Amino acid sequence: MRKTFKFRLYPTKKQEKALQLSLDACRWVYNKTLELRKNAWEQENKSISRYDTSSFLPKWKEENPKLENAFSQCLQNVQLRVELAFRAFFKRVKNNDEKPGYPRFKGVDRYDSFTFPQSGFDLIENKLRIAKVGIVRVKKHREIKGKIKTLTVMKKAGKWYACFSCEILPIRLYPIESVVGIDVGLESFATFSTGEKIPNPRFFRTDEAKLVNAQRRLSKAEKGSPDRRKQRIKVAHIHEKTANRRSDFAHKLSRRLINENQIIVFENLEVQKMRENGFKGIRKSIGDVAWTQFMGFTDYKAEEAGRQILYVNPRNTSKRCSKCGRLVEKSLSDRVHSCSCGLVLDRDHNAAINILALGMQDLAKSLNTL
Repeated sequence: MRKTFKFRLYPTKKQEKALQLSLDACRWVYNKTLELRKNAWEQENKSISRYDTSSFLPKWKEENPKLENAFSQCLQNVQLRVELAFRAFFKRVKNNDEKPGYPRFKGVDRYDSFTFPQSGFDLIENKLRIAKVGIVRVKKHREIKGKIKTLTVMKKAGKWYACFSCEILPIRLYPIESVVGIDVGLESFATFSTGEKIPNPRFFRTDEAKLVNAQRRLSKAEKGSPDRRKQRIKVAHIHEKTANRRSDFAHKLSRRLINENQIIVFENLEVQKMRENGFKGIRKSIGDVAWTQFMGFTDYKAEEAGRQILYVNPRNTSKRCSKCGRLVEKSLSDRVHSCSCGLVLDRDHNAAINILALGMQDLAKSLNTL
């Protein structure tokens, strides 16, 4: 399986300029490739593949000498990115998505990485040789496992990172008997079928005041001025800090779940629709808890560890009594489940028990059909 190891880069001023030139060259090729494919379809009703566009690279290099600032395989990988963007677009069209999202041209702030798919880089201890850039210092805070397949150089909030995609052998954990159902929410981040509640950290809400002040100063700064560039970086740093804290929380909780449980059952939530249909405060809160990220982290850790993740339909999991099965109507403000059978339980705890039961039922059905 593939695993990514991300490290901070510390380039010199000269190297940082070279990295930016490589990034700019890749962005130019991305936009040029997209323009070529878009015009071919609109003007000639002709579909162009990635292999067709690759033949244009030598000509583009003659037209734009700045493309020499990027390694040749990085430019070829850019065209693969365009191809993947179109595949995702056609898939959304096929699925009748209301907003399929046609691939868009990338501005300076919307293209932040370039990839070496095979060669053009070497890592020796805490030094990384990057083609067209030189030997850059790396903060290698942990050992890389497996065989390095690709390198992606990323720029985020004015900082540079090296992301190594490695092919590794999964490390299986010993099977255990523990199973758990998890109900995610806004009041509490998660409630387990065991009754344990994980408080909602509300990372964005914590930093919201700082972000508002920074964005206010950014809006007042003169366009194109050094002060505006400085304020833009400050805003980006606040967003980065919030995202890092949220990611760290999700990694630690997902790792704990994998270590302690053989089977983990989640609700199959349509988070995007929930955000679109909710009012402003709810949309912001749903974005802040990042359930999709947390479930994604748990998913890939489970694959590596030999654990099992199940997703069930969330319909009526909060209303159904986990003891007798009756449906007990509740409003969003009702935080206690009280049934005529005598069961009185925290609303989310009741839902988590139902989620686990549904998951085990689905698993039993799938095993019976084998």
